[in-house]
Amino acid sequence: MTRTTVKDVLDRYESNEPLTMLTAYDAPMAQMVDEGGVDMILVGDSAAHNHMGHEDTLPLTMDEALMNTGSVVRGTKEAMIIADMPFLSYGASMEDSVENAGRFIKEAGADAVKLETASTGGVTVDIVDRLTELGIPVQGHIGLTPQRMKEIGGPVIQGRGEQSSAPTQELVDTALELEEAGIFSLVLETVTEQTAREINEAVNIPTIGIGAGRYVDGQVLVLNDLIGLKSEDYKLSKQYADIGAKVRDAVEQFVSEVRKQEFPTAENAYEPVDE
Repeated sequence: MTRTTVKDVLDRYESNEPLTMLTAYDAPMAQMVDEGGVDMILVGDSAAHNHMGHEDTLPLTMDEALMNTGSVVRGTKEAMIIADMPFLSYGASMEDSVENAGRFIKEAGADAVKLETASTGGVTVDIVDRLTELGIPVQGHIGLTPQRMKEIGGPVIQGRGEQSSAPTQELVDTALELEEAGIFSLVLETVTEQTAREINEAVNIPTIGIGAGRYVDGQVLVLNDLIGLKSEDYKLSKQYADIGAKVRDAVEQFVSEVRKQEFPTAENAYEPVDE
């Protein structure tokens, strides 16, 4: 099998086949996600708090993101690998934006990059236009954009048009600008279902929802939420397994057996002493 490509994603979209995407940050987990059959793996900047212990996504560095992306690429064979560009790795200048995006493709082996865009569009649209001109596939991301959390004051549902919630039409307009700039797909995060539906009807590219309801072309979740490696319970997510509980049980059993001198046994020793 070969890796999923942009063309494959668009072909599945044209065939009305729902698209699937999950996050992963290291080779072992990425391998299992890949073997599970997802179309795309997002090496998210969410690694900052899901993988590295930070409170939000902002501290993630380019070097860390490149390392994570390379690990995921090496651990997989079939899924398209999309690298999330960290906070301020794009936007300060066109030159830096292009160089950093290119590093994910050239050094880490990613198939595409993802950029968050404010509800009003702006400079990110120009960056997308330049990247796609150079042959770097780009996935867009609008709605709730975690890299702007300090500006909007928290995880505010978008599409309501009140306080820090962008109006639906503003998001639709930005989605259309990003489509014209060349994105091959668009993540819609934490928006009202009606907003997601209107965006989906306006664009002719796949929309991938996370907390965006039912009227989109695919879904993405954070793997830690999916398998129970976090204590938080998010309305937008669903826990399909409680791996966290299994890990804790295994650790407790290990601790107990060592303290009781039940592990290791002669079977775990090389050339065990004959007692």
